[in-house]
Amino acid sequence: MKFLRHCGVSTMRDDRPNATDSTADGLTHTTDDGDVQMVDVGDKPDSKRRAVAAGEIRLQSSTIEAIREDGIGKGDVLATARVGAIQAVKHTWETIPMCHQIPITNVDTEFSLADDHVELEVAVETTGKTGCEMEALEGVTTGLNVVWDMVKAVEKDDEGQYPATGIENVRVLAKEKHRED
Repeated sequence: MKFLRHCGVSTMRDDRPNATDSTADGLTHTTDDGDVQMVDVGDKPDSKRRAVAAGEIRLQSSTIEAIREDGIGKGDVLATARVGAIQAVKHTWETIPMCHQIPITNVDTEFSLADDHVELEVAVETTGKTGCEMEALEGVTTGLNVVWDMVKAVEKDDEGQYPATGIENVRVLAKEKHRED
């Protein structure tokens, strides 16, 4: 039986999904009735987990050069984006509705600059009952959004549009789980 509180009313239910349940369509976050609920991971053992995600933002070559030379008026683009990525990792549970709040034990961010884009790779580590790939993805997307925010003044064209700018190729590169003994 699971304890359920809904609109101030407490009831007991035994149909709440847990980490080993799945509906006929393979979704673990929905009941047989189609209700959306967070998966109960309470009975799962803690495991060391790591996830790595990456993505890139396409920019004009002149913007890339300005980033390299620390010539963006708002400040150090990559340092600011690094802080944004780390903050996003720590707050993923607040923005992704079915994500559990997990204990983040480490976040690594790595930027690489090419002629026409900046790539960001975010690695997240935790020891807990659920994975951290959503945290890694959230770090990547927010970090790249921060880059865009920092360079938007030099990326705009004469009409105030961003024809050369785009965030793309966001993906999970790796997901690891090592059981604690």
